[in-house]
Amino acid sequence: MATGRLGVGETLGALNAALGPGGPVWFKETRARHLRVRDFLAPRQALRARFGDEQVPEHVFHAVASLQGPGVAPVLRCAPTPAGLALQLQRPAVFQRVLGSVASYATPTRPASPGPRVVLHCPALRCSPDALRLSQLRAVLVADHLARTLRTQGMCVHLVPAVRDPHMPTFLQKLRVDWPTASARASTETLKSRVLAELTSLHDGETLPPGVLGRLCLKDLVEEQGHRAGYDPSVDNCLVTEDLLSVLAELQEAVQHWPEDNHQSLTVAPDAGVDSCIVVHVVSCEEEFQQQKLDLLWWKLDDQAPLRQKHLVCGPVKVAGAPGTLMTAPEYYESRHTQVCKASALKHGGSLAQDPAWIEIFGVLSVATIKFEMLSTAPQSQLHLALTDSNISTKGTKSGTFVMYNCARLATLFEGYKRCMEQGLYPTFPPVSSLDFSLLQDEGEWLLLFNSVLPFSDLLSQTAVLTCVSPGLRVTAHTEMVCKFLIQLSMDFSSYYNRIHVLGEPRPHLFGQMFARLQLLKAVREILHTGLAMLGIPPLNHI
Repeated sequence: MATGRLGVGETLGALNAALGPGGPVWFKETRARHLRVRDFLAPRQALRARFGDEQVPEHVFHAVASLQGPGVAPVLRCAPTPAGLALQLQRPAVFQRVLGSVASYATPTRPASPGPRVVLHCPALRCSPDALRLSQLRAVLVADHLARTLRTQGMCVHLVPAVRDPHMPTFLQKLRVDWPTASARASTETLKSRVLAELTSLHDGETLPPGVLGRLCLKDLVEEQGHRAGYDPSVDNCLVTEDLLSVLAELQEAVQHWPEDNHQSLTVAPDAGVDSCIVVHVVSCEEEFQQQKLDLLWWKLDDQAPLRQKHLVCGPVKVAGAPGTLMTAPEYYESRHTQVCKASALKHGGSLAQDPAWIEIFGVLSVATIKFEMLSTAPQSQLHLALTDSNISTKGTKSGTFVMYNCARLATLFEGYKRCMEQGLYPTFPPVSSLDFSLLQDEGEWLLLFNSVLPFSDLLSQTAVLTCVSPGLRVTAHTEMVCKFLIQLSMDFSSYYNRIHVLGEPRPHLFGQMFARLQLLKAVREILHTGLAMLGIPPLNHI
């Protein structure tokens, strides 16, 4: 029997190669109504552009029908249809391959060699929680999620700044944000000497504000080739303060000295210098102009500053009915936490508020609500927040609460099986190799495997892509992909679970189908838990 992890990307690559030279034509189906008849489609219009008005050559049909290769899913049939060339996989064989090796699909694929070193700099974390605006909170959550995702792909990530405000660690802990703390400041003496040597002469009668060392001209750097792309042409000079030099000193320290325990198993090459390092400044749109000045100041004062500095600029946060600037991040958290507690009290009774286990659950639900609100939209786009309690209801399908509700339903399902097994109603779970996956005939079962389990590893790889080599100052990231994926997974699981009684009557002739379904839902549970871990959200066993 064939072994090895199947991949959507590998299958699409082989399908396109079978058509001969040219661009990609095939795409994967995702909608339930299309998956009833096909899994991949080469659209008729694209085939006509490739082969003209003639029919698809016979050798192409043969190549597609006999498709093989590492990671390529086994093909059942390929046939012309009005929509184009339709391909269907050998579904029982795909179920067997995937569900027989769940761990390889539920965990990120680690590269064989070290990835690039990335410094993620989030300036918003230099303030106190009470001064943190919603747009800055968004930047913090994007940076935290991006760091987790990059590390799963083998990249060495250094987070800056180390938090020094005494109240910020407690607030970040509430938000399940994993960020370093520190008490000591990096030395600024070398930078200060360089500043004093390059100070611009003051204009007649000009008085510097208190705490300012002097003024440095940055216009020459803006106009230099390689540094000017994307920088605001109005950047002229910068008032240099001790605080600004402290920021630069910490960035210097980050690119020159990497922590030994960096949440990753791959070893960075010993001769890797600053040129192998990418600095990504994750900033709110209000902070971008000041960060541009900081970039240029770093280049001006430090000959060893990394050439690759990029900005991941998070769009503004607009609150329905009120300007977002009127609400701070702690106020936003408390608003959501209060709504979660009220909703749970209405459902289960008010006595839960004093139960330590439920206090923990309320905290997780609050964080899930906030993170799915903040991260389900592409970070570059404007975010609209509605502060009603609709986003904390388990009835809606777009919220973090809905995802956590289905996480708890899965936990309850497996707890129910365990309880029945202990009572002697069900046998112990048989070896996966003995399961008959041809019994999985419901369209919802293929939907869960084909749209969630099979492509999950590819999704994590796409989330970790940073377009840092492209021209320009800004970088794009796809931090919304995991949230959207988990929401769709929860919708598909909820629909399936509402229709199918997984734990059937304890009759031996029904056990085969029950165990096949449970193995599929084990994979769904593992995918869901891994996705939540990418967001820093622990799974829940009940709500």
